[in-house]
Amino acid sequence: MAWSRPERGGRVEADVNRREPVFAFGRNWRRFLAHLNEERVRDAEASLRVMLDRADLDGASFLDIGSGSGLFSLAARRLGARVRSLDVDPESVACTRELRARFFPDDPGWVVEQGSALDRPYIERLGRFDIVYSWGVLHHTGDMWRALDNAAGPVAQGGQLFIAIYNDQGLLSRYWSAVKRLYNRNSAARWILLGLHAPYYVALRALVRRLRGAAAPERGMTLWYDLKDWLGGYPFEVATPAKVVDFHRDRGFVLTRIRTCGGRHGCNEFVFRRTGGDVP
Repeated sequence: MAWSRPERGGRVEADVNRREPVFAFGRNWRRFLAHLNEERVRDAEASLRVMLDRADLDGASFLDIGSGSGLFSLAARRLGARVRSLDVDPESVACTRELRARFFPDDPGWVVEQGSALDRPYIERLGRFDIVYSWGVLHHTGDMWRALDNAAGPVAQGGQLFIAIYNDQGLLSRYWSAVKRLYNRNSAARWILLGLHAPYYVALRALVRRLRGAAAPERGMTLWYDLKDWLGGYPFEVATPAKVVDFHRDRGFVLTRIRTCGGRHGCNEFVFRRTGGDVP
């Protein structure tokens, strides 16, 4: 299927029109790929198996909305799924294509394309999928609830929706929003912000994980690039777990698994199953 350009109001267009800063997610992911190894790919596979409660994805169709580095598209393909990856950021698309070329060259079971989660006609043309995956993406579109609504559409009857959305911490979330805007607006401030937050985010977390015997970060990420993604990730929206659950319940989904960040900053993870709603 040919790629359809994001409609006006999509992430890039909306942010340019508002003169808002936009983080270069794809550039960060390209640097991350230099550190990708077999252990991190296996961590990503384990994350999918645990959250989806499946030993493998053999025969399943898997839509990755906002594929980023392509790591989880790769993990899904290695677990046996037929994968379709999309991202609005050309550099992220290039990263995903690089992983496809590295691990599954010329594989018809893995399609990579450019597209926007905010482009509803485009999303509707993709068809239905057994699993729709969008981890830490939809809150960066500039229109999170619209993006969540669009992402729910391609889930087949009985299918699974696996998403992760930033936790709403009230005033603290507004602090993080200001940090992210400053990070993207001012290159000098960027290094100051990295220096201020790295001691906790990188050094302390690395120590805790080592003491726990977890040498590799969760979900296959490196702490340094995860920190840059966190500080720079803008646009930035948040939601409480209850609001996310209620939103999807109204659209015919039931919650089957949740992993919260314990009220701290970060993402709450949700897995829903479609049991109703308007699905052909």
